[in-house]
Amino acid sequence: MAATAEQLKQADFGVLGIAVMGENLAMNIEDHGFSVAVVNLRSDRVTPFMKRNEGKKFIGAHTLEDFVKALKPPRRIMLMVKAGDPVDDAIKLLKPLLSKGDIIIDGGNSWFKDTQRREAELTKEGFYFFGAGVSGGEEGARFGPSIMPGGSPQAYEFVKPIFEAISAKTNSGPCVTHCGPDGAGHFVKMVHNGIEYGDMQLIAEAYDILRKVLGLKASELADIFAQWNKGILDSFLIELTAKVFTVKDDETGKPLVDMILDKAGQKGTGKWTAQIALDLGIQIPTIVAALDGRGMSSIKEERVEVSRQIKGPAISYSGDKKELIQAVGDALYDSKVCSYTQGMRLIKAASDEYKWNVNLREMARIWKGGCIIRAKLLDEIMKAYDRNPNLQSLLLDESFKKQIESTQANWRKVVSVAVANGIPTPAMSASLAYFDSYRTADLPQNLTQAQRDFFGAHTYQRTDHPEKGFLHTDWLSKTK
Repeated sequence: MAATAEQLKQADFGVLGIAVMGENLAMNIEDHGFSVAVVNLRSDRVTPFMKRNEGKKFIGAHTLEDFVKALKPPRRIMLMVKAGDPVDDAIKLLKPLLSKGDIIIDGGNSWFKDTQRREAELTKEGFYFFGAGVSGGEEGARFGPSIMPGGSPQAYEFVKPIFEAISAKTNSGPCVTHCGPDGAGHFVKMVHNGIEYGDMQLIAEAYDILRKVLGLKASELADIFAQWNKGILDSFLIELTAKVFTVKDDETGKPLVDMILDKAGQKGTGKWTAQIALDLGIQIPTIVAALDGRGMSSIKEERVEVSRQIKGPAISYSGDKKELIQAVGDALYDSKVCSYTQGMRLIKAASDEYKWNVNLREMARIWKGGCIIRAKLLDEIMKAYDRNPNLQSLLLDESFKKQIESTQANWRKVVSVAVANGIPTPAMSASLAYFDSYRTADLPQNLTQAQRDFFGAHTYQRTDHPEKGFLHTDWLSKTK
C-alpha cells in the first residue's frame, strides 16, 4: 500500500512534475530518508509512479490542493517543468494555495533574468523563490546531481539539508552550494552548459583529426581516449567518449558512432551564454565556436551538395603517428583550459554586475561530481583560486601557465595540421587565438580605431599622450 499524508504526517518535500527528471529526483530524495509528495499537472503520471514505488515514503496527489496540504510548513516545492511559460503557469496555480514563507524552487534550465523577475515578484508577496540548476541528466537526478541554487540565503537553510543529501559527493564535499541571490544559480548552470558545449566540440575536433589525418578506427580511438582519461584529461566526457567508440551497431555490426548522422541539436542554453557574454563584454570564442559548429552541422544537405562542388586539399601527413596523438591530447587540454577560463570570467562579470558575490572556487568544487563537465581539471582550478581568490584569469595561474607554455608548440602543430588538411577546428582554433590575443601586448585594433575615426569620427587615444584623452583627426585633409 502507498503511504498516505496522515500516515506520514505530511511530507518533507514536494516535487511538481514527475517526468524523467522529476521522477528520478523524487526517488533520490526519498532514498535519503525524506518523505516526498508528488503531483503532475498535465497527465496522470502519479498513479503509475505510486504503483512503482509502493511501500516507500511518497504521497501521491492528484490535485494541487491535496499536494499543498500534504506538505509540512514551510513548504518546499520543486518545479520540474519545462522552462518558460510552464514555470509561470505553475507558480500562478500554486500561489493561492501557499502560505507566507513557503519556498518554490525552479529546477529547470530557466533564463536567469526570468528567475530574477520571479524571485522579486514572489519576495514581495511573502514567498521565497529559488532558481536551481540541476546537472547530470537522468542518472545524476537519480543518484546524485550537481545542484546550483540561487535565492535567499536565509531560505537556503531550509533546503540545504535535502540538497546536500541528494547531491553527488566528492573528496571536496557535496556538489551543491548557495551560488548567490536571485538568478545566480541559473546563471551558473547556463555557463556550465556553455562550457559543456565547448568541451564537446573540442573533443569532436580531436576525434576528427585523429580519424581523418591518421585514419584511426573506432577501436583505436577507444584505446586513445581511455588512455587520455588516465591523465590530466580525466573527465566524464572523455570517459564517455572512449565508451562510445566500443559500441557496435546491432544492424550492421559497425561502430554505432559511424552510423550516426552528423547533425547535432541544441536546447538554447549555449545561445543564452553567448548572448549575455556580448551584453557583459566578455569574450567566449571557444563557446561561440561550439555553437557555430553545431549550427554548421545542422545544414547537412547543403554541406553534402557543396562538398560535390568545392574540393579541399587531399589528406597528407608524414609525421610520427604517436607524436601527433600526443599533440592532439595536449591541444585538447590547452583548449579546454581556455573554455573554462572564458566561463569563469563570464560568471565573475555577471557576479560583479548583479552583486551576487559568486565564489568561483566553489563553482569549480560543485562541478567536480554529478555534472556533465566533471573533470580532473576542476581540482586544478580549485587550487588556482586557493592560491589567488581574486585571480583575473586562469591563464595567469602559475600552474596553468607552466602547462600551456610547455605544450603550446603541440597545440599550434595540431591546428596547423588541421588547416593544412582542410579539417575544420573552429573551437580549437578559437581557443588558440584567444590565448594568443590575451598574451599579446600590441593587437592590430589601432588600425581598426583609425578606420572608425576616419569614416565616423569615433575618436581614438594616443599611446604616447594618454593624458590628452580622446582625439579626432580630419583624415581626408591629411591624405592626397
